[in-house]
Amino acid sequence: MLDKIAKDFDFNQRALDLGAYRSEVLASNMANAETPNYKAVDFDFGQAMKNALSASQHQSLGLTTTDPRHFGLKGSANADLGVKLQYRSAVQPSIDGNTVDMDVERGAFTDNSLQYQSTLTFLNHRISDLNSAIKGE
Repeated sequence: MLDKIAKDFDFNQRALDLGAYRSEVLASNMANAETPNYKAVDFDFGQAMKNALSASQHQSLGLTTTDPRHFGLKGSANADLGVKLQYRSAVQPSIDGNTVDMDVERGAFTDNSLQYQSTLTFLNHRISDLNSAIKGE
């Protein structure tokens, strides 16, 4: 029973994880807006979400280790989320080689924040509905 509920929330959990990571990436870009030769990075949220969901389907199969010397499935947080960071092309090149455009970063950060908040709102309503169903209301 709990497995079905957890599976129901898997999509939202992955979306929140990716949204939080994207906020970190965008905040890092904004923090380095004055750093010479810093190259702005971002990732395709939709593709990362597809990768994360397909990885979760493969992970559910699990791996059997027959020897204590076998390696487990461990990696960086980026690998776990299925994220491939890409350099953002400069809108207007700067003299010091920095490719951060604060207007683009602010817009992307705001958009990401709205998506994150809407996912939280949807998740909150879903939990409320399940809670009502459990109570028999």
